[in-house]
Amino acid sequence: MTRAPYAVNAATSRGRLHPEPESPTRSPWQRDRDRIVHSTAFRKLQYKTQVFVNHEGDFFRTRLTHSLEVAQVTRAIARQLRLDEDLAEALALAHDLGHPPFGHAGEEALNLSMKPFGGFDHNAQSLRVVTLLESRYAAFDGLNLTWETLEGLAKHNGPLRSPPAYIADYDQQHGLELFTHAGVEAQVAALADDIAYHAHDLDDGLRAKLFGVEEISHLPVVGEALFEASRASLDVPPPRLRHETIRRVIDVMINDLVAETRTRLAKLDPEDAQAVRRAKQPVVAFSPRFAEANRVIKEFLFARMYRHWRVNRMTTKARKLTGELFQVLCADPSLLPDDWRAWAGEGSPARAAGTVCDYIAGMTDRYAMDEHRRLTDLSIPG
Repeated sequence: MTRAPYAVNAATSRGRLHPEPESPTRSPWQRDRDRIVHSTAFRKLQYKTQVFVNHEGDFFRTRLTHSLEVAQVTRAIARQLRLDEDLAEALALAHDLGHPPFGHAGEEALNLSMKPFGGFDHNAQSLRVVTLLESRYAAFDGLNLTWETLEGLAKHNGPLRSPPAYIADYDQQHGLELFTHAGVEAQVAALADDIAYHAHDLDDGLRAKLFGVEEISHLPVVGEALFEASRASLDVPPPRLRHETIRRVIDVMINDLVAETRTRLAKLDPEDAQAVRRAKQPVVAFSPRFAEANRVIKEFLFARMYRHWRVNRMTTKARKLTGELFQVLCADPSLLPDDWRAWAGEGSPARAAGTVCDYIAGMTDRYAMDEHRRLTDLSIPG
C-alpha cells in the first residue's frame, strides 16, 4: 500500500536522542513497537486496573487488554487512511505505560500526594517510563524511541500549552514541538483510545450487571447498534446480544472517524506530516453527531459505572492504600528496595518523593496490595 503524503516517512524521521545504526530488517517504528512490547512496563499492564481491580474477575479488561484493543482499532483506521501502521500501533501500545496501579484511583492518590512537588500525570509518566525509567540498554536510560513516537506520547491529548514538569524538562533537550498538533498517526491512536474504552466499558458494565441492556437503549449510537443487533439476532442468549451490540458500536465509530478525517484532510490538503502538525485544528475527528454521542456515552458511563457504589467502594480503598504507601515510604525512604533507595538519594525531599512516586506508579495492583501489607501488617514478613 502506498502511504499518503501526510503520513510519517522514515526518510524524514528526526531520529533518536541517542543515535543508533538503523536495523536492516525493521523500520524505525517497528523497532519502537518491539521495544515497547518487550518492556517491563508493558508486561505490568496485565495486572493493572482498567475499571475493575484485577482480582475482581478474569474476564474484565485490564490496562494490557485495553492497550491491545486500542492497537487493533488504531491499525484498522491507519490502514484506511494510508498511514504508517507501525508507528500508529506503537503509540497505541505505549499510551498507558505510565498508569499507576488501581487506574484513576491510583492516579488521583499520587497526584494529591505529589501536589507539593508538581503533581502526577499519567501521560507525563508514560514519557518518563520510555525515556528514563526503563533500564534495558547499556548506553542509555529508557528505550531511546524515535522523535515521532515520543512526540505522539507527549501530545496524546493534543498540543500542550502548560506541559507537566517532566515533559517540559525533556522538551528542553529533545524538542517535541509541544505547541503544535501531533502527527496523524498519533491523533488516530488518541481517538482509537476513546472508541475502545467506550465500547469495552459498556461491555464490562453489562457483564458486571452494573446496568442492563434496556438502560443503554436510549444512548445515541449505542441504542441504534442494540436495535440492529436485536433484529439480526432474535432469541439469542444475552451474552451474544451484548457482543453483537458492542461490535456494531466499534464499527460505526470507526467508519464515522474515517469519513470525517478524510473530509478534513481533503480540505487541508497537507503536503506532508509537518503540515498536519501546523494545522489550526486536529485532522482526525468524529463528525459533530458522533462527537456529541461520545459525550453522552461518557456521561452515562461516569454516572452508572465509574461512580457505581460497587466501583466506588474499591476506588475508595485503592485511593487510601496508594496514599498510605506514599506516606510510609516518603517518611522513611530507607524502606525502599536497594536500587530505588539509591535513586532517592539523601537530603532532597523532592527527589525522595519523586522516587517513591515512580516506584508506586510502576507497581501492579497485586504488588501494591502486597507491599502495603508488608509495610503495615506486623504479621507479614518484610
